[in-house]
Amino acid sequence: MSRMFHLGFFSSFSPPAWHAATDRAHGENWATGAYHADLARRVEEACFDFLFFEDTSGVSRTRGGTMDADLRNSHSTPKNDPVALLSYLSAVTGRLGLIATASTTLYPPYLLARLFSTIDGLSGGRAGWNIVTSSEEEAAHNFGYDVLPTPAERYDRAEEFTDVARKLWNSWDEDAVVRDYENGIHTDPAKVHEINHVGKHFTVRGPLNSLPSPQRTPVLAQAGGSPRGRDFAARNAELIMATTTGGIEAMKAFREDIHGRMKTFGRSPDSCRVMYATHLHVSGDGHDPRRDATDAQLAAMLGKHAAHIGLDLFRYDLDAPLPADVTSNGTTSMLESLKEKGRQGISLRDAILDLCLGEDELGLVGAPERVAENLAGAMEEVGGDGFIVMATQNANAAHTDAILDGVVPHLKQLGAMRTAYAGPTLRENLFAF
Repeated sequence: MSRMFHLGFFSSFSPPAWHAATDRAHGENWATGAYHADLARRVEEACFDFLFFEDTSGVSRTRGGTMDADLRNSHSTPKNDPVALLSYLSAVTGRLGLIATASTTLYPPYLLARLFSTIDGLSGGRAGWNIVTSSEEEAAHNFGYDVLPTPAERYDRAEEFTDVARKLWNSWDEDAVVRDYENGIHTDPAKVHEINHVGKHFTVRGPLNSLPSPQRTPVLAQAGGSPRGRDFAARNAELIMATTTGGIEAMKAFREDIHGRMKTFGRSPDSCRVMYATHLHVSGDGHDPRRDATDAQLAAMLGKHAAHIGLDLFRYDLDAPLPADVTSNGTTSMLESLKEKGRQGISLRDAILDLCLGEDELGLVGAPERVAENLAGAMEEVGGDGFIVMATQNANAAHTDAILDGVVPHLKQLGAMRTAYAGPTLRENLFAF
């Protein structure tokens, strides 16, 4: 390897193996935090940069207009708040980065800024915020919206929200805390500043009343795939989660596009890491487990995509391409990926399997050494910054062990991933190479 690449592990604060083909009871103590505490310790021992949690905030009614399908099949429910989980995980790990999703459409900026500042302090500087605008109509109804705002409106709000949060995190000077015991002065009032933000969406006086955290600003992550989402990520993110859809050339094109957009915002491409979400299918006999998906697993994949997109995908013929004229108010890039596969003549069934279980364009199916070699080879060719290994509700013991005990040792033998952390904070480790 010409250089090492970064690795993240992607999870959900929900039943970890409910949609696996076997051992579906694995991690059934997930709601106590015990499952993820064990996972975090193992991921840290393997020297991953971070553990990354997705999130949604509603019970989906996309299929048939009722909650039945979601509740029966655990498409997006039950799911607990991963931001709270980060505090727990910070106490059982010492170097692993901890990233949680929180929505700019559903949170007020002061509350979020104070929360992540607190978590960054508790973890010694290992917190990251995955910025999302939310795409689920059901979530909007839980937070006072009659309808979910349009994608453009959500991104407008997100831009202002992120600016406000940054101002709050920087409302204390570095030397504001003096702890002058002789004169009874803990903090110098002249070095703590109101932000007095008045904008279209928010009016926030400030300052933040939290002590500045070790990183001051948590690492900002984002996964926008639409043109507007890419602009937002290029302007704000330090970590961008992309997809492997389309293979090496599409991965290269995304990275080049993001770097070009960053330059238009006056940012150096070196100030952001582009990492690719990928599914690994490890099997000793080289068998492709993607094609063993059960009907229940397929329904779960459709249900999750339907909730994010805001479109009842069960209405369409699974063995025909998704029509090119369908629209929604949800996740634009996710819908466009399905429609693009439809334009290529790929059925909705195969499109969902490819997007949820991963296409084999990178050769990430088979024995652990083959998967490791192909991961390393793909990153060499793309010139990117790393991979985020997806493991949500299919993460039974066999799946996780195959990655952590099978693929990871081979990556280290290849010199493709770190064997020790560079420093105590997530930002230090993310930008160490």
